[in-house]
Amino acid sequence: MASERCGARTRAGGACRSPAVSGRRRCRMHGGAKGSGAPSGNSNALKSGLYTAERQAMRLKMGVLMRAGKKLLRDI
Repeated sequence: MASERCGARTRAGGACRSPAVSGRRRCRMHGGAKGSGAPSGNSNALKSGLYTAERQAMRLKMGVLMRAGKKLLRDI
């Protein structure tokens, strides 16, 4: 009996020919190996903090303040 094949697609569009790791649907190269895949939590998204809710709210407040300041200068 042939072992189950990896379910991943190659860049050419064909199916991967490698056998899947036992108990998994992918081969060792496509994420079936122990420890493969992304780390738990998304620490990469927190490198700059640019898109956190706190920073976005701060940018909105700054925009309101800048527009109010420009309007005040125009009125003077």
